[in-house]
Amino acid sequence: MCAYFCSNSYVQAVNAQVQGKITLMEEFHYKLLKVLQDNPDLSQRELAREVGLSLGKTNYCIRALIEKGFIKANNFRNSQNKVAYAYFLTPRGIEEKVQATAYFLKRKVAEYAALEKEIEQLRSEVKKSHSEANVLPEG
Repeated sequence: MCAYFCSNSYVQAVNAQVQGKITLMEEFHYKLLKVLQDNPDLSQRELAREVGLSLGKTNYCIRALIEKGFIKANNFRNSQNKVAYAYFLTPRGIEEKVQATAYFLKRKVAEYAALEKEIEQLRSEVKKSHSEANVLPEG
Protein backbone atom coordinates (compact mmCIF):
# COMPACT_ATOMS: atom_id res chain seq x y z
CA MET A 1 0.00 0.00 0.00
CA CYS A 2 2.38 2.76 1.09
CA ALA A 3 5.28 1.14 -0.74
CA TYR A 4 3.19 1.42 -3.89
CA PHE A 5 2.52 5.09 -3.21
CA CYS A 6 6.19 5.75 -2.68
CA SER A 7 7.27 4.30 -6.04
CA ASN A 8 7.46 5.61 -9.60
CA SER A 9 4.34 3.61 -10.43
CA TYR A 10 2.51 6.14 -8.27
CA VAL A 11 2.77 8.67 -11.11
CA GLN A 12 1.12 6.18 -13.47
CA ALA A 13 -1.61 5.54 -10.91
CA VAL A 14 -2.29 9.24 -10.53
CA ASN A 15 -2.60 9.57 -14.30
CA ALA A 16 -5.20 6.80 -14.13
CA GLN A 17 -6.89 8.71 -11.29
CA VAL A 18 -7.32 11.74 -13.52
CA GLN A 19 -9.26 9.42 -15.79
CA GLY A 20 -11.52 8.46 -12.86
CA LYS A 21 -9.70 5.44 -11.45
CA ILE A 22 -8.64 6.72 -8.03
CA THR A 23 -8.35 4.39 -5.08
CA LEU A 24 -9.11 5.38 -1.55
CA MET A 25 -5.68 4.25 -0.34
CA GLU A 26 -3.89 6.52 -2.78
CA GLU A 27 -5.88 9.42 -1.37
CA PHE A 28 -4.83 8.43 2.17
CA HIS A 29 -1.16 8.29 1.17
CA TYR A 30 -1.27 11.81 -0.17
CA LYS A 31 -3.05 12.97 2.97
CA LEU A 32 -0.39 11.38 5.18
CA LEU A 33 2.37 13.41 3.55
CA LYS A 34 0.26 16.56 3.68
CA VAL A 35 -0.70 16.18 7.34
CA LEU A 36 2.84 15.23 8.38
CA GLN A 37 4.28 18.30 6.70
CA ASP A 38 1.83 20.57 8.52
CA ASN A 39 1.84 18.69 11.87
CA PRO A 40 5.07 16.70 12.35
CA ASP A 41 4.48 16.20 16.07
CA LEU A 42 1.16 14.34 15.79
CA SER A 43 1.10 10.91 17.38
CA GLN A 44 0.34 7.98 15.11
CA ARG A 45 -3.07 7.72 16.76
CA GLU A 46 -3.83 11.39 16.00
CA LEU A 47 -2.46 10.99 12.49
CA ALA A 48 -4.66 7.92 11.91
CA ARG A 49 -7.72 9.84 13.07
CA GLU A 50 -6.82 12.81 10.87
CA VAL A 51 -6.54 10.80 7.64
CA GLY A 52 -9.20 8.19 8.42
CA LEU A 53 -6.96 5.12 8.66
CA SER A 54 -6.63 2.48 11.32
CA LEU A 55 -3.68 2.82 13.66
CA GLY A 56 -2.11 -0.34 12.19
CA LYS A 57 -2.33 0.91 8.60
CA THR A 58 -0.96 4.27 9.66
CA ASN A 59 2.00 2.58 11.34
CA TYR A 60 2.62 0.49 8.22
CA CYS A 61 2.58 3.57 5.98
CA ILE A 62 4.83 5.55 8.32
CA ARG A 63 7.40 2.72 8.22
CA ALA A 64 7.21 2.52 4.43
CA LEU A 65 7.62 6.30 4.09
CA ILE A 66 10.66 6.14 6.39
CA GLU A 67 12.15 3.24 4.39
CA LYS A 68 11.69 5.15 1.14
CA GLY A 69 13.41 8.17 2.65
CA PHE A 70 10.36 10.44 2.41
CA ILE A 71 10.08 11.10 6.13
CA LYS A 72 12.41 11.00 9.11
CA ALA A 73 11.33 10.19 12.67
CA ASN A 74 12.95 12.00 15.60
CA ASN A 75 12.14 10.91 19.13
CA PHE A 76 11.74 13.29 22.06
CA ARG A 77 10.10 13.43 25.50
CA ASN A 78 6.62 14.92 25.46
CA SER A 79 4.86 16.84 28.24
CA GLN A 80 3.86 13.61 30.03
CA ASN A 81 7.56 12.60 30.00
CA LYS A 82 6.85 9.81 27.50
CA VAL A 83 8.92 9.11 24.41
CA ALA A 84 7.16 10.51 21.35
CA TYR A 85 8.12 11.00 17.72
CA ALA A 86 8.10 13.91 15.35
CA TYR A 87 7.86 13.02 11.67
CA PHE A 88 9.60 15.38 9.28
CA LEU A 89 9.45 15.27 5.51
CA THR A 90 12.87 14.92 3.95
CA PRO A 91 13.76 16.92 0.84
CA ARG A 92 12.81 13.82 -1.15
CA GLY A 93 9.51 13.62 0.74
CA ILE A 94 8.77 17.28 0.06
CA GLU A 95 9.43 16.70 -3.63
CA GLU A 96 7.11 13.67 -3.64
CA LYS A 97 4.37 15.64 -1.87
CA VAL A 98 4.66 18.51 -4.35
CA GLN A 99 4.39 16.06 -7.24
CA ALA A 100 1.41 14.31 -5.64
CA THR A 101 -0.25 17.67 -4.98
CA ALA A 102 0.11 18.61 -8.65
CA TYR A 103 -1.48 15.35 -9.75
CA PHE A 104 -4.33 15.63 -7.25
CA LEU A 105 -4.95 19.20 -8.37
CA LYS A 106 -5.13 17.98 -11.96
CA ARG A 107 -7.62 15.29 -10.93
CA LYS A 108 -9.79 17.74 -8.98
CA VAL A 109 -9.83 20.20 -11.90
CA ALA A 110 -10.94 17.37 -14.21
CA GLU A 111 -13.67 16.38 -11.72
CA TYR A 112 -14.80 20.00 -11.49
CA ALA A 113 -15.03 20.32 -15.27
CA ALA A 114 -17.06 17.11 -15.47
CA LEU A 115 -19.42 18.38 -12.76
CA GLU A 116 -19.88 21.71 -14.54
CA LYS A 117 -20.80 19.83 -17.73
CA GLU A 118 -23.25 17.58 -15.87
CA ILE A 119 -24.85 20.56 -14.13
CA GLU A 120 -25.33 22.33 -17.46
CA GLN A 121 -26.94 19.19 -18.94
CA LEU A 122 -29.30 18.93 -15.97
CA ARG A 123 -30.24 22.59 -16.27
CA SER A 124 -31.02 22.07 -19.96
CA GLU A 125 -33.19 19.05 -19.13
CA VAL A 126 -35.11 21.00 -16.48
CA LYS A 127 -35.57 23.96 -18.82
CA LYS A 128 -36.75 21.68 -21.64
CA SER A 129 -39.11 19.76 -19.33
CA HIS A 130 -40.47 22.99 -17.92
CA SER A 131 -41.20 24.47 -21.37
CA GLU A 132 -42.81 21.18 -22.54
CA ALA A 133 -45.00 21.11 -19.44
CA ASN A 134 -46.23 24.63 -20.19
CA VAL A 135 -47.14 23.68 -23.77
CA LEU A 136 -49.11 20.54 -22.94
CA PRO A 137 -52.86 21.00 -22.51
CA GLU A 138 -54.21 20.45 -19.03
CA GLY A 139 -56.32 17.59 -18.71
